Amino acid sequence: MNRKVLWAINIIVLGLLAISITISYRYLNPSETLMLSCSSELFDRRDDAQAEGRHYLLVDIMAKKQQAQINYRYFNLDGTSAGIIRMQGKYLEFDEANGRYNFSVDTKEESGAESTEAMPRHMQYLSYISSFNLDSKGMHNLSIEPLELDPHRDYAVVLFQPSNTVCGCRIVQ
Repeated sequence: MNRKVLWAINIIVLGLLAISITISYRYLNPSETLMLSCSSELFDRRDDAQAEGRHYLLVDIMAKKQQAQINYRYFNLDGTSAGIIRMQGKYLEFDEANGRYNFSVDTKEESGAESTEAMPRHMQYLSYISSFNLDSKGMHNLSIEPLELDPHRDYAVVLFQPSNTVCGCRIVQ
């Protein structure tokens, strides 16, 4: 056979081998990405049921591979901001036995609330428990458990722990 033909065959075989290795790697090691845009209406339990005890919560979760960012945005009924908590950390795993996504937060930033008393109660609790865990353990663990999931409609109802909050979420593809 001609040397040029042999070289051409070798190059084609090597190209096909490289393509098959790339496809196999992506199939066996998919990038784990989780993106949710969640919302909930919050009701503070107070002696008098006034509008000041009601707030809206928007939570955005972005996790790719092991990096995670969770943003809690609180709003008053008139749409003005009541505060923000931004958390960054790691996406640890999906616990198949319990059906939970587990995260470990190592940094937190809060803004928007003038004082602790002005914060929605949910924000006060989340601020307290996450600060306590970050100060004592250096990390704050949290989990997201899908209670209802409809991937065809890109919708889920999830439970956030330890804040014990149920939110409706849009699954962002």
